[in-house]
This record gives sequence, C-alpha cells and structure tokens, in this order.
Amino acid sequence: MTTSLGGLLARLVTALFIIQVAQAKTVTYDFNVTWVNANPDGLHERQVVGINGQWPLPVIEVDKGDQLVVNMYNGLGSHSTSIHFHGMFQNSTNNMDGPSMVTQCPVVPGASITYNFTVNQNGTYWYHCHTDYCYPDGYRQALIVHDKDSYFNDMYDEEYTLTMSDWYHEMVRDIRFIDKTNPTGAEPIPDAFLFNDTQGGVNLPMKPGKTYLLRLANVGAFVAQYFYIEDHTFQIVEIDGVYTEPKEADMLYISVAQRYAILVTAKNSTEKNYPMVTVADSVLLDTIPSNLQLNHTNWLEYNKTAEHPQAVMPAEVASDLDPVDDMTLIPHDREELLPEADMVLNLTVAMVNFDDGAGYAVINDISYTKPKVPTLYTVMSSGDLATNAEVYGDFTHSMVLGHNQVVEIILNNMDGGSHPFHLHGHNFQLVDRAPSYGSHFYDYQDSDPVFYDPNNHTEFPKYPARRDTFVLPPHGYFVVRFVADNPGVWLFHCHIDWHLEQGLGMTFVEAPRQIQERTTIPQNHYDVCKAAGVEWTGNAAGNTQNYLDLSGQNKQKDWLPAGFTTKGIVALVFSCVSAFLGMAVITMYGVSGIKDTKKKPVTQRSNEAASTDSVRT
Repeated sequence: MTTSLGGLLARLVTALFIIQVAQAKTVTYDFNVTWVNANPDGLHERQVVGINGQWPLPVIEVDKGDQLVVNMYNGLGSHSTSIHFHGMFQNSTNNMDGPSMVTQCPVVPGASITYNFTVNQNGTYWYHCHTDYCYPDGYRQALIVHDKDSYFNDMYDEEYTLTMSDWYHEMVRDIRFIDKTNPTGAEPIPDAFLFNDTQGGVNLPMKPGKTYLLRLANVGAFVAQYFYIEDHTFQIVEIDGVYTEPKEADMLYISVAQRYAILVTAKNSTEKNYPMVTVADSVLLDTIPSNLQLNHTNWLEYNKTAEHPQAVMPAEVASDLDPVDDMTLIPHDREELLPEADMVLNLTVAMVNFDDGAGYAVINDISYTKPKVPTLYTVMSSGDLATNAEVYGDFTHSMVLGHNQVVEIILNNMDGGSHPFHLHGHNFQLVDRAPSYGSHFYDYQDSDPVFYDPNNHTEFPKYPARRDTFVLPPHGYFVVRFVADNPGVWLFHCHIDWHLEQGLGMTFVEAPRQIQERTTIPQNHYDVCKAAGVEWTGNAAGNTQNYLDLSGQNKQKDWLPAGFTTKGIVALVFSCVSAFLGMAVITMYGVSGIKDTKKKPVTQRSNEAASTDSVRT
C-alpha cells in the first residue's frame, strides 16, 4: 500500500510538472538600443537611451515559469552596454546576469547579445544597464512577473505599474564626479524627479469600491523617495519579489532599486480626487538648488471633472516623515531565521580620498576595480584553482563561498550617508539594523559611527523580512543572512550608481566547482568579448600561464600619504583655485592697465562661497 501511494504521488508530481511546462511560454523581446531625444520634465530636451526608437522604455512582462529571451543590439555608437535583470536569481544561468566584467564582457557598439533564461519567480522587478554608469541616461524600466497563484490574486480588480526616479539634464559622461575638483565625493544633484518618467501629472482612474494592485519601483540612480496617498491607507503584499503577510501602512520609504506591491481599495465616493505624493529624501543631497522641486503630486482619479488638488508637503520636514519599517514585514511563506552562520563577513564602508585627490568608496579598504577578464570567465577557465580567491585579483574584493553555507554579512557604515546595498542572485534575511526607519533613521548621522556588537544586540526576528536591496543607515549598521545555494558570481554593491562608480562593491564567488559543472557560456557571449577585445580566459590580470601571477592586474588608486585628510585636500584644492584666479586677475590688470581707481575691484568671493557651500566636510 505504501509503495503504491508513493508511486501515485510521484506520478502526480510528474504530471503537475508537465502541465506547468506545457503552460509556460517563450517571451521574446528584440531591443535595438539607440539614442533618442526626450524632455521628461519639460525643462530640458536631451539625448536618452531608447529602445526601438522609443523612450520611456517598454515594460517587460512575463508569467512565472516563462522563458524570457532578450536580443539586444547596441546601436549607441559611442557607449558599451549590457542588461541586468535586477532581482532575477538566474539559477544555473549566471552568465545571463548582465554586469560587465563580472559575468560577461561589455557589448560594444555594433555588437549583439542574447539573454535567455527561465523566470521561476514572481513579483515586481526591473531591468537596467550594468556597464559603467549608463542607466542614469534612461536605460532602466520595470520588469513584471505575473503569478496566477499569488495568495492575493483574487483580492484586487486591476493593477498599475509605477516608477519613480531622479533625473539629470546632463549626460552622465559630461558630469565631473570622480575628480580632484570634487574631493569630498559630493554626488551630482539631480535636476528633477520623475514619476512614470514624466512630471506632467499621472492620473490613476479609480472606480468606487474596487481594489487596485500598485507596483512601485524606484529606478533612479541616487535619491530615495517617500510615497503616500492622502486620506488612504494600503496593504503591503510584496517587497522585492517576496510576498509578505498583508500589513497596513500609510507611507513607504523606497530607496533606489527597491520595489513594493500594495493593495489600495478605492473609496465609495466620486466627489474628489486624492493626491498621490512622492517626496525626495533631501537629506541625501549636499545642496538643494532653489529651483529643484522635491515634492510631486499625482492623483487617484475618482472624477475627471473634479479638482486635482496639489499636496502640501514642505521639503524641510522630509526627514521627519515616518514610513513603515521594512524589517517589520513578515514573509508570507514564514521562512524562519536561518541558523548561525558558517561564514561571517565583517565589513566596513568608508568614503576616502586616494592620491589623485578625488573621492572614492571602499569596503574594508578595498575599492572595487574591474578585472581584465570577467570574473565568471576566470572561474570557468581556472580549473582546480577556481576555489582560490587569489585568482580573482586583489581589487575585485572576491570572497569564495562554499556551496549551501549560511552566510552572515555585518555591514558597518563609517559614512554619514545612507547606502542601499543590493545582492545579485539572492534575497537576504533582514536580521538587524540600527538605527531603524522612521524619525530615528538619521539619529547617527552627526555622531560617531555605531558598529554592530554581536554580544549586545536586539533580539533577531523569528520570521525575518527578505528582500534583495536593504538600506544601510548613516553611521549605523545592518546584519543580513542568506544561504549560498545558487552557484554563481554575484556582485554585492551599493545601488547608488555614483557610489558603485567610486568602487562601493565586492564580489561573491559562490560554489565555483558547481559553477563549472552547471554553467554553459554560449558562443554569442564569447563573440561579444571578441568584439570588445576582452580576453575570456585567465586570471584577473589576464594571465593564462600562471593563475597566481597577478602582474598587470587593474589596481585601485594609491592611498594618500600619511597626514592628508579630506579637509586638508579641500583646503589645498581651493587654495590652489584661489591662487590661480588671483594670478589671473593680476595678469588681467597688468595687461589692461588701471583705468579707474574708484571702481570696485574684481574678487572671487561669490565663486568661492558658492563652491564652499557645495562641499561636504
């Protein structure tokens, strides 16, 4: 009887699998990536990265279980590119993850690449360029995985996908950032903030009594945003692709790269429309230009002919807003806290200056620097040495993780700014963080850093929230755990794109022997390397004869000589600037002669003051 029952169950599982495979389909997108012109804020027309001659970009939509194929041709002419499908685990398809020089070579102008993988996930994701720093130029959009079996599938009538982002009028290539003229590493201030890639005012039609699923994604490069709807609460049902137990809330804090899905039930009246408000986290900005609009109003539209009122949200109280704490969200599957870790990574974030006078970012004194061979390709070509972290170079900050190890990351922040950290290939459990969201989030900003003490911490949650992007507070810390059950090369990095450019990331080489066994890199990807002139065998230095010889590897800049500080650099830079300007004025007067001794002399006061105001000390 037992054998018969077991055989019946086995046949049932097989039948269900066959049905699922039969229902799955292949969804294909052909992307011709070129420059197009756009003016999303109505203030400045500029070139943006378009797809098939259009911008905003198309939302990728698939059903859970589908095969997603994206054929991308780079028609940009001057920029290399790639696509990262943010939040996709890429089980057994690590080579489809997308970050250049990590899992593939950059796709140079005139070259093509095909991404092909199965989507065995559900929820709200996005895709973006992951080569250098190209996605602030517009190469980003939502990716939605529909799930007919979600527990809340019968709880809503319609759904909307909504994105928010910061926006720059300058092309990224024209913004001077990592430069000795910016020794504090002050991030470029956006020129605008967009909602669904516009500032024109978005109306979401609402029918009385109906319930709507709103998918929210911050696809910006820098600034987090608060979100709320006047006179409405909502139920949070998903974060970063992880279903949660419904939790009522009235405000969210959405950092760059984070996503939420919420259920909003419409009122039974059509008398008025309600502001749907986004507020940029102005604390992240070193300066706030007088013409920068931080708060934006869009609407739940119950009545087209009724007034569409503007929300009143003074910018100066943005840091006092009180959003829901994402650590309080319980996963719907109630996965319990993982056991004590097999590997603990104790890491410290800091913003520093190297000897070129520019600002950089480090984790444990290493600023991520790309290797000469994509790290995945080093895994595939290094044989038994793949388990030796040395072959991946000194400056990719590579950590080799054992298969199925429980990994705990302790991330301490020496910086007075916050950092949304994203882990490719995984969600992680949110185990601890200080300070917490809400009015206390910036408690440590102006004080000395507070480091995590494993012997003195709050009680860990029984059912920790899970997501793939988690915010590290200013001068605070967080602790996360995950299981290394997905062999691959995965980046762990700050998702503020300026900070990644500064080197705020590291590499996890997870189960390298299993990577070699399970990964097949298609010829098309090798062709991309050939077109780019990038080697696909060898260690981080491109050495194929001796994988432990790193001569010629790419290196981070040298450290400043002892005794130099950021304030010293600032003083030195501006002293030099003042000296040159002063000499220029003297020269000008010497050439032109003094025509009127009663006229007020030219000074540099206003320029110096404006420059000093933008410096973060």
